[in-house]
Amino acid sequence: MTQPTPIRRDGHRPRLLDLFSCAGGAAMGYHRAGFEVTGVDIAEQPNYPFGHHVADAVEFAAEHAAEYDFIHASPPCQTHSALTKGTNKGRAYPDFLGPIRDVLTRSGRPFVIENVAGAPLRRDLVLCGEMFGLGVIRHRVFEVHGITVQQLAHRPHRGRVAGMRHGQWFTGPYYAVYGEGGGKGTVAQWQQAMGIPWTNVRREIAEAIPPAYTHWIGTQALTHEGSAAA
Repeated sequence: MTQPTPIRRDGHRPRLLDLFSCAGGAAMGYHRAGFEVTGVDIAEQPNYPFGHHVADAVEFAAEHAAEYDFIHASPPCQTHSALTKGTNKGRAYPDFLGPIRDVLTRSGRPFVIENVAGAPLRRDLVLCGEMFGLGVIRHRVFEVHGITVQQLAHRPHRGRVAGMRHGQWFTGPYYAVYGEGGGKGTVAQWQQAMGIPWTNVRREIAEAIPPAYTHWIGTQALTHEGSAAA
């Protein structure tokens, strides 16, 4: 982690910029922690629950990131995902990690970059659904700049992910929140497992991270004022 940077306050909610927002999984956690959230995504996000801009995230950040108090970025993960490395072998996907890190570093504001476990990020923080009692495992890695966030202890998983694997049906306390087949659960089950009730679109839920993850990050950031007091 970089050196702590105090999050600016003016008597109102600190302003958070949510880059590569999708439908707002990360955004909702920060909102619940106490931030005023604005999202940016290259595509329209009609189910995004807060103010939103349709724009290239890297270009928007280069122009506006310094206007915000804290920035979260969740670049598309297809380049680094174990799922797509197999099923989409031979396809090329843009890699935004380096460009967005450079832009946010130049902004001088505290920021977090999130991605899948295989992404080339510093593993400053690793979160799992079991840490928050969720119905998904969904490990995610966070590279943290300018704030201090406490790493929660990883809890043993309580069982398997439910669904069909290699022709065999498994039961378990977790859902596989991606794709359509394999008995992966209903939309309602996905919503409950992820803590995302505001959209019923499978793709949007599958692309999200649970709000519990960013609620933890945002609460830590505001509670400790970016200090090392954690």
